[in-house]
Amino acid sequence: MKFKTVFEPFRIKVIEPLIMTSEPERSEYLEAAHYNPFLLHSDQVLIDLLTDSGTSAMSTRQWSAMIVGDESYAGASSWFRLENEIRDLTGYPHILPAHQGRAAERILYGHLGSPGKVFISNSHFDTTRANIEYTGAIAIDAGVMAGTGAAEFTFDGNMDIKALQDYIRQYGKRNVAAVILTVTNNTGGGQPVSLANAIAVREVCTKTRVPFFLDACRIAENSYFIRQHEPGMNQFSYREIARKMFDLADGCIMSAKKDGLVNMGGFLAVRDESLASACMGILIITEGFTTYGGLSGRDMEAIARGLQEVFDSSYLEYRICSIAYLGNKLHAMGIPVLQPAGGHAVYIDARKMYPSIPVDEYPGQALVCELYLAGGIRCVEVGSVMFGKYDRHGQLIPAPRELVRLAIPRRVYTQSHIDYVVEVFGELYKRKSEVTGYHIEREPKFLRHFTARFGKNNSRNGT
Repeated sequence: MKFKTVFEPFRIKVIEPLIMTSEPERSEYLEAAHYNPFLLHSDQVLIDLLTDSGTSAMSTRQWSAMIVGDESYAGASSWFRLENEIRDLTGYPHILPAHQGRAAERILYGHLGSPGKVFISNSHFDTTRANIEYTGAIAIDAGVMAGTGAAEFTFDGNMDIKALQDYIRQYGKRNVAAVILTVTNNTGGGQPVSLANAIAVREVCTKTRVPFFLDACRIAENSYFIRQHEPGMNQFSYREIARKMFDLADGCIMSAKKDGLVNMGGFLAVRDESLASACMGILIITEGFTTYGGLSGRDMEAIARGLQEVFDSSYLEYRICSIAYLGNKLHAMGIPVLQPAGGHAVYIDARKMYPSIPVDEYPGQALVCELYLAGGIRCVEVGSVMFGKYDRHGQLIPAPRELVRLAIPRRVYTQSHIDYVVEVFGELYKRKSEVTGYHIEREPKFLRHFTARFGKNNSRNGT
């Protein structure tokens, strides 16, 4: 059928009521949370766009599959169903379950990383970078500049191949622990990676004998863009395209909390038996036995089903089009959105939104607080709070861009919810000249954005 409306390819069977709040109430909640949306209670939030990780609504088939979950400690039938599904999707012989993606990252990068080692990626996201840097290794981004606003579609999540070659030459191939291709590129605006770019990365890694891994948590969404926009790819199914990308790498990490369509789970899958054996030892110490890895049997059943459902063509069209709908609406009203919209989220350039707030007063944090105050919308800063560093004098080294991410949970919100988000942005646009910045009052050494406490500046000069 050739109609313009792309509607949700599902109907609602169970509902969760939303708790309405007023702006004065939200002001109290935000102050009590030290101006950090991560510290808000979920029942204080109206529209939760903090993350798309683990926030999906599961299908009736996933819920029914959970009923037959085998909770045996070793050799559960639920594990073998999940293992077979992952092996069929990825082609990798060695599958290690984990309770979520960052646990798989800790296992693999904890084994490969050490002081003097280097990891190169199109963009490391927060937990990836933290797990790498925790070992004493260096995490380097070598992605193209994403979301440039070009009228025509481009794969802005790609690895910069020349930069990759230069970094390998600079640090020496023996010191490069791994090359990581994140699909889609979360830090870079949720932008997709082309199959041609993955092939080029494989060629570099083959020549230099550097291990090549995929961060595949959104590979179904990435496959949609490849099929729609890469020449010759529309003859293949989305699952076939994903398999082509898996075939290029030496292994992958996946948080099933994204394109696995579940609330908890992940895995590590590799080709090399010796690497798998080493990681398996860490898995048993930290996660659990090799046939559950921190997961219950019912979790594994839900993941196995979700990895099938996520490649449904109707679902993927709805998913990508709904993200574009929000991005286009915001762009049309003058909100500085990274264009084109990516696969799982819309990213706002907070520095352009609030040009009078300096980077050391965190314009992105100002925007996430304003969104919550005005409309009860929770989202996350992806700028100098999340990725900023300090030099030896304690001065802020800002992130390349000051972004705010609106991550859309899968199969959760309807178009009317999204239209409400657009309306709230319209109110923010009217009062943007009144907004001031924030300062950090307390922070941990790693992943500070999760638990940092902020203070609100009373004026533009930070006082």
